Amino acid sequence: MKILLDILILLVGFVALIKGADWFVDGSAAVARRFRVPGVIIGLTIVAMGTSAPELAVSTSAAIQGSNEIAISNVVGSNIFNLLMVLGICAIIHAVPVDKVILKRDYPVNLGITIMLFLFAGLPALLDGRLFSHGMTEDVGNVSRVCGIICLVIFAGYVFFLIRDAKKNKTEEEENDEAPMPSWKCVLFILVGIGLIVGGGEAVVYGAKNIALAAGMSETLVGLTIVALGTSLPELVTSIVAARKGQVDMAVGNCIGSNIFNILLILGVSATIHPIAVKVANIWDLIILIVVSIVTLLFCINKKKITRWEGIVMVLMYLGSMVFAIVR
Repeated sequence: MKILLDILILLVGFVALIKGADWFVDGSAAVARRFRVPGVIIGLTIVAMGTSAPELAVSTSAAIQGSNEIAISNVVGSNIFNLLMVLGICAIIHAVPVDKVILKRDYPVNLGITIMLFLFAGLPALLDGRLFSHGMTEDVGNVSRVCGIICLVIFAGYVFFLIRDAKKNKTEEEENDEAPMPSWKCVLFILVGIGLIVGGGEAVVYGAKNIALAAGMSETLVGLTIVALGTSLPELVTSIVAARKGQVDMAVGNCIGSNIFNILLILGVSATIHPIAVKVANIWDLIILIVVSIVTLLFCINKKKITRWEGIVMVLMYLGSMVFAIVR
């Protein structure tokens, strides 16, 4: 009987995710049209922050309880998922053009802060050999409060420049016979959409975790796979819905924006509340994330879009990284 209830919760969670993403994208796109803000900016801000809510909730809650070791693995795992699975699946559905602004401004920020996080967390262990002499579950460093505060300062500066650019680069209003969505309805769609996305994500994680444990999976394996995937479902569903609705620039902005928010805001808040212990496995995951970020950047630069075949390669790379996480 318990397993049936978990399956029901899982299904309801998926329905909430899909419907919430549908309303959220409609509301966000309507805001972009009404205020003549480029869709990529909406994706980098409103959509990215909304879909990062599950990671923020999980990591902040753990930090307050003083046990936020999960924060860095959750963030790094989610960022790998966003780059390889979310963009990969979107590209398989439809070739994903990459806005030149993202390539010149946002992707370098994303890659730079990922390398910065590695320098904070993993460089000492790499230099003195602990990365190779210690077991995967042993602590070899930490992300300190000072590092957390630095991340939050960079985050505030990044958002400031995004808002400034949005004001400078308003799009020309296009002729459209369709009546614009009223402001109150835009807000309602966005808020209800976020609520359904977050609630649906929590339901999916809860149901999937219980089903996996009942099937004999370990807590560690569940955390490395289901929890990381579950907290990234909002990005996946929202980006797929955005791509199907023709808002591809919003989908790319969502992924890159979420990755930036995950490192700067979520890890920044978590480390400021309580320093984050870093294990050997976390450092290897960071190295994988840097490699993945560079490969994805090369795909983005090639023809200024991610093709269907490149999307397939990205999904296969993600499956390979999951196999490595399981067998290491």
